[in-house]
Amino acid sequence: MNLLITSAACPLAQALANALKDEHQIRLTERVFVETEHEFAQCALGHDAATNLLVRGMDAIVHVAEPLPHEDENAQMDYLTRCTYNLLWAASQEGVPRVVFLSTLEVMARYDANFAVGEGWRPLPTTEARVLSKHLGEFTCREFAREHRINVIVLRLGKVVRADDVKDQPFDPMWVDESDVAHAVSCALSAPTGRWSIFHIQHDSPRARFPVAHAKRVLGYHPQVNFQ
Repeated sequence: MNLLITSAACPLAQALANALKDEHQIRLTERVFVETEHEFAQCALGHDAATNLLVRGMDAIVHVAEPLPHEDENAQMDYLTRCTYNLLWAASQEGVPRVVFLSTLEVMARYDANFAVGEGWRPLPTTEARVLSKHLGEFTCREFAREHRINVIVLRLGKVVRADDVKDQPFDPMWVDESDVAHAVSCALSAPTGRWSIFHIQHDSPRARFPVAHAKRVLGYHPQVNFQ
């Protein structure tokens, strides 16, 4: 595939590009310049021809949807709403068939930890900008999918870590290894799904906070790092 990955300044976007480069033609994008070995296009994600040009010819978009480190709460909200809208609008105009939107399992974390919270449960986001903005980003994507403009797969990620970096830290039931996120994204790019699909992505040990059975069954997701 010709694959566009957003939020190139984010380490996760760079990790995804490195993990997927052998199978796909990668283009990274960000609103500021980013030094990278991959093809890169700077774009403000405005409602203009530049965003159409950015997505033209892409077979899929992975919208990592991570604000820049220095951005305040208003800017975070703006990126996850207005810029996400512009990206999906351009993608629908240019005939991009699929968008994978990376959200967070923290939109579900207010449920009791003893509940087996599935994808069909209603999100309970906090008012924290980082969490609420992801929830609003999901909402923006859902409206495009409901209008049959584009297929959207939402991957709600646990806390993305590298296993070696946290081996001496207290266990967190929401961890997901960076390599397993790349695996989930790869699965989402090719899995047969409908217009609108949501999957919970984290590790799969008995101590995990959220079940990933739906992702395993539909996407073929099989995490390799389970933090036993």
